[in-house]
Amino acid sequence: MEILVALVIGVLTASGVFLTLRARTFPVVLGITLLSYAVNVFLFTMGRLTIGLPAVIDPEQGGYTDPLPQALVLTAIVIAFGMTAFLIVLSLKARAELGNDHVDGLHLAPDEDSLENTVPPKLHKNGSDSPNQEDGTP
Repeated sequence: MEILVALVIGVLTASGVFLTLRARTFPVVLGITLLSYAVNVFLFTMGRLTIGLPAVIDPEQGGYTDPLPQALVLTAIVIAFGMTAFLIVLSLKARAELGNDHVDGLHLAPDEDSLENTVPPKLHKNGSDSPNQEDGTP
């Protein structure tokens, strides 16, 4: 059972890192969500969950389940939900502002002008746009 849980944590972590390194925002949000799931499963396994034992201390019961990992996972779930909601809103705002969903935001949207039309022309030594004009007249 430990090998299966370790494999699940490894697959979730690898998938999360792979998706986080993508160029689009939606896979990045999914990757961060998968990483938070991997952390939650890791915290659960650190608590040595025991099936059939109560979470609170009972005087007649010899052992009990440690409630600290359960509290940590519950807190991590709430934080991950808030972070995911923030990332979704942030990516939607970036898409609305930039016109695309690239993470770096440098790619132009199809309806915008091309990069060549937005760059000012290069001026030469004589101060004109053309290199063969010596006196600066057209």
